[in-house]
Formats: sequence, C-alpha cells, structure tokens
Amino acid sequence: MQITTNPLFAEMQAIKAEISPSTNLLPESMRQVNNTQGADFSQLLNQAIGSVNELQHNSSSLATRLEMGDTRVSLSDTVIAREKASVAFEATLQVRNKFVDAYKEIMSMPV
Repeated sequence: MQITTNPLFAEMQAIKAEISPSTNLLPESMRQVNNTQGADFSQLLNQAIGSVNELQHNSSSLATRLEMGDTRVSLSDTVIAREKASVAFEATLQVRNKFVDAYKEIMSMPV
C-alpha cells in the first residue's frame, strides 16, 4: 500500500524536513513563530480577542437555538461550544494578568 500520494502524508513530510534535529525548539513552538513573522503585536492581540468573541457569540447562539427548540442543534454541540468559549476566555484572562504583572514590574524599575 503506497501512502506517498496522500496530500496529508506529503505535508507531514514537508514539516518533518523543516524541523531539524539540531534545534532545541519544539515543533509547535516553531510553527507559532513562523506564523507570526512580520505581524504587528496589536494585530495579533486583536485577532485573538476577536476569536474569543466569536467563540462566545457562537456558544450563545447555539444555546439560544437549543432553548428555542431547534432540532438541528444538539445538547452536546452546545456544551462543547460553551466549554471552548470558556477555555478561550480563561486563557485570555491569564494573558491579561501576565501583561498587567509585566507592566507593574516595568513601572517599578528604577530609571
């Protein structure tokens, strides 16, 4: 059985070739760095907040549709959407807390 014609396999091979064993970075860390090259920090932050907002809106929409009796929406989909939104919001709060801590530390440094 030949797997080489599978596009997923080809992509995995390309990723494997990009990651050299001599680097100490994790593959996911490298992927994140490659995705953010040349990006403005404020744009990245706005995209992240927009993504959290979209998850929360989707969760609210599914919950409303479920409460109204929409048969195309299942309880499991609604619960999963709500948990995704909750996790994303908690992560955003943690990032905000780290920014505030870093700001306080910088402001308390002697000049």
